[in-house]
Amino acid sequence: MNRVWRQDLAWAGYILGLAVLLGLLQQWPLVRQSWRGELAPRLAQVREQRRQEQFQGVKTVNLAQAYALFQQGQARFIDARPAAEYTELHVPNALNIPPDMVEAGVAERVAGLARDREIVVYCGQVSCDLALKLAESLQALGFIRVTAYMEGFRAWDEAGYPADTSK
Repeated sequence: MNRVWRQDLAWAGYILGLAVLLGLLQQWPLVRQSWRGELAPRLAQVREQRRQEQFQGVKTVNLAQAYALFQQGQARFIDARPAAEYTELHVPNALNIPPDMVEAGVAERVAGLARDREIVVYCGQVSCDLALKLAESLQALGFIRVTAYMEGFRAWDEAGYPADTSK
């Protein structure tokens, strides 16, 4: 019995080693980029290309532009993060529309907003697409001045810009 167990273990090791070798060979360009420290910038580039294709009709703003809109006081900020994150800290007077409401429930949450009002949608960080998805949903509802702030609340908070915990 002990000999059979050892044979099975040897075969399992052989199959595992073969799988790792084949995986490395198949993904060699990515492995090489990772060893060179080039993988993160490449993934960011691929993410940006995908975003540009998928969310073509959504205008975006950077941190400085979003803050300028906030200071002018004419833009309504909408937080696309989960309710728990919004409750913890958010842009003052921002309306929260969490991810579970993006597909259904957006219309009710924005029922009182004028369709021509400036709206800035944000989520948590640069790698988050929730702001883009929500901005698209708002455009589909007829809002014409919707922008997505792409750097996320993390960058807003780290810049020391106003934040609030009230609902």
